[in-house]
This record gives sequence, structure tokens and C-alpha cells, in this order.
Amino acid sequence: MKKKLFIHCIIFSLAVLTVRDRLFAQVVPIALHPANPHYFIYKDKPTILVTSGEHYGALLNLDFDYSTYLDELQSNGLNLTRIFTGAYLEPEGEFNINNNTLAPKAGRFICPWIRSSKQGAPNPAHQFDLTQWNDSYFNRLKNIASAAHKRGVIIELAFFCPFYNEKLYQLSPLNPANNINGVGPVKHTDVYTLDKNAGLLPVQEALVRKIVTELKEFDNLIYEICNEPYFGGVTMEWQHHIADVITETEKKFQSRHLISQNIANGSAIIKDPHPSVAVFNFHYAAPPYAVAQNYHLGKVIGDNETGFAGNKDSTYRREAWEFLMAGGGLFNNLDYSFAVGHEKGSFVYPSTQPGGGSTALRKQLSYLKDFMYHFDFIRMRPDSMMNIKAPQTRSYGLSEPGKQYAIYFRSARELNVEMMLPPGNYQLEWLNPVTGIKDKKIVIKHAGGKVGIIAPKYSEDAALSVIRVD
Repeated sequence: MKKKLFIHCIIFSLAVLTVRDRLFAQVVPIALHPANPHYFIYKDKPTILVTSGEHYGALLNLDFDYSTYLDELQSNGLNLTRIFTGAYLEPEGEFNINNNTLAPKAGRFICPWIRSSKQGAPNPAHQFDLTQWNDSYFNRLKNIASAAHKRGVIIELAFFCPFYNEKLYQLSPLNPANNINGVGPVKHTDVYTLDKNAGLLPVQEALVRKIVTELKEFDNLIYEICNEPYFGGVTMEWQHHIADVITETEKKFQSRHLISQNIANGSAIIKDPHPSVAVFNFHYAAPPYAVAQNYHLGKVIGDNETGFAGNKDSTYRREAWEFLMAGGGLFNNLDYSFAVGHEKGSFVYPSTQPGGGSTALRKQLSYLKDFMYHFDFIRMRPDSMMNIKAPQTRSYGLSEPGKQYAIYFRSARELNVEMMLPPGNYQLEWLNPVTGIKDKKIVIKHAGGKVGIIAPKYSEDAALSVIRVD
């Protein structure tokens, strides 16, 4: 009897392993959409990534309740978060940020490496051993990835961040004052280079390989090489090398994850892109010149950090609408209403905060996402041939000519619109981006040519949907 039970247990265990292996083999990470690689495909569905997320400390700050935070994103239909790995952190008050999630309290910082028995100087905490992995960290990393997956949230994981000054480098485990390995005695501007890194490059390579290997089973990941590499001496050669490390590591896996690269603040023309990079990100990309400048690359163009333009919701709502309606495929507002103890986004930040974020803004971004999903947007492209005339304001539009048109107007006050349409029957509907209310839904029979459209009397911005219905 015992022998039979033992045999049944072995058979059952083998069956479980077989099913698990099949599930892992079927993992298909988020990818560029084959029909229009300016957007994503995830779980076989066309996808645009839109969010208003916390300041990147969900993983490294042990006091941050990531489950509650992810619930808040899900409740608004937002589907992206951005996370730093722990090679970089900040002191409280840096960049005038209050309750900064990248500034964990003493003893509440977790990173990929374990602490040794040796105390540091001047920092009295035990130094890190950069050759020993911290199992608790990787468990937390995978738990966050799993929690995000259950809620339909994609994680853009930024491996590294430049050290904007020496003070910030002094906080990092990579700094020789904080590790026992004798590496990293360099200026903060030489940390992310191939030839001046003082032994840090093998540590960086090992970290990338370890994280990529640990997360190979997850489909809700994009790997960003480095946050804002145009600061702090980060070289392009080093960035391309890290992209190579990611690519080489994943060669032996069934699935490959997208790699993103942060290009510039504002806009820039991308030259000689790395062949493995699929997403090109910009910060503070308003107006969205970066999209038109780089649309020819046939990759996703993202705006994955906002801020330094005041606290008003309208500033970042308009930035999101303009960017996506210009042809962008990813938008992330940096939301300072998320903080430890305020994971539902309830923190009332001071006016000195370098950006915005609120419950209302997250709801407004959900209206934008819903508006885009109202269309078969994979078939749409930025369209200057509509000849939109709205002299009172700036406008951006996407279209599949003759079939569907999506247009955004930065201001709707006394807005009279003219656009060119081919002959057909069209359903027109206005959306108030502030309230989410749809107005003036009508069907017109159009003989072709110019058509005049009067907008509702909105106090701020407006969006217009035009879809052929015959």
C-alpha cells in the first residue's frame, strides 16, 4: 500500500512539473504589435500603456504597501508602473520631494545584495557584499511582479539610474564606502562607463543577468536600461552593452522581453539605435515633438516621466492626451500623491513638490485610455491630411482615413472645427476629458470635402470621435 502511494505521489509530482513547464513555455511577454509596432500587444490584445504611478520605490522601500498601490491603479484601469531596482536611492527632501518612496527610512531599504558583518564608515550600517544575493529581495521582486500580473499591470523595471551628484552616489551599495568588495572608488560620473568604472561593470552585468533570470517566467515586464542616462556621465557605449547583456541572457529562454531606453528630456532625434531596443522613452515630452521626430523608427515612443511644471492636474492630463494623440504608445505621470501610508494616492503634497498627481487625475487618465480603446487604434496613424482647422487651440489627431478619426483639442473654449472627410455617413461624438462625459452624439451624411463641427461649451480641453457607420 505504501509503495503504491509513493508511486502515485511520484506520478502526481511529475504531472505538476510537466504542467508548470508547459505554462512557463507558453509565456508570451508584452511585445510590439506586429501590425503597428508603435503600440503593444499583450495577451493577444492591442495595448496602450497609460498610468499615473508612484516615484519608483515600490520594490526597494519595505514600508511601501505595493498591493494597495496596485489595487488603486487597477481600479482606474491604469496598466503600467515603473520600478527602480535598488542600485540607486535618494535622501528625504531631495529634489524637493516630500514623503519620497525612493527615500526609505533607516533599516527599511532592501536591495539585491546582502549585508555583511562589517560596519561601514562613515555610514554605521553593515556594508553590502556585492557577490552575495539577497533572497528576500528577489522574493519581494517576484511577489510584486506576480501582484502586478494579477491586476493587468505592466512593470517597466529600470535597472540603473545615474547619480546626479556625489551625495547620491554615497548612498548607493555600489559606493566603496557601502560595500566590502573594494570596487567603485570613482567619481559619480564614471560609474556607468565601460572603461572608468573601477570594477563595477562585472557587478552591474551580474545584477542584470540575475534579475532577468529570476523574472523569466513573467509576461508583464519591460526592461529599461537606465533612467535619465543623459545625466551623470552615463555613456551610450555602456547603455548598448547593458542591452547586449539582457539580450544574451535571454537567448537561452523561451521568451524575450522588450527593452526600453530613456533618450532625453523633452525631445531629440534618435540616431543609430540599438537593434534590441523596442521602446524609446522621453521625459517631460510636452509638446510631443519626440513622437514625430522618431515615428519613422517603427517602435513605441513613450513619455514615461512628467513633472517640474507645477501641481495642476490639467498640465499632465493635457500632456498625456497630446502625447498619445500624436502617436505615442506609453504614458506615465509621476504621481506624488502616492507615499508610504498613502498607497491609495491620498497624500496631500505641498506646492513645492516638483509635479502633480491626484485621484482626479488618475480618473481622467482612465477616460483617455477608454477613448483610445473605443477605436481600432492599431489601424490608425498620426494624420496631418485631415486639415483640421481649430485656430483657437493646438490639436492632434490619429486616423484610419475614411473610417475612423480621433482628435484632441487643448482648449475647447468657443471651439469651431473644420476638417476634411471623404464621402460617407459618420458618427460624431465629443468627450469631456475632465469629466468623462460624452456629448452631442450625431450621425451626418457627408458628400465629401470640408465639414464644420461646433464643440460643446467645455471650460478646458476636448476630444472628438469620428467613425464611419454606413
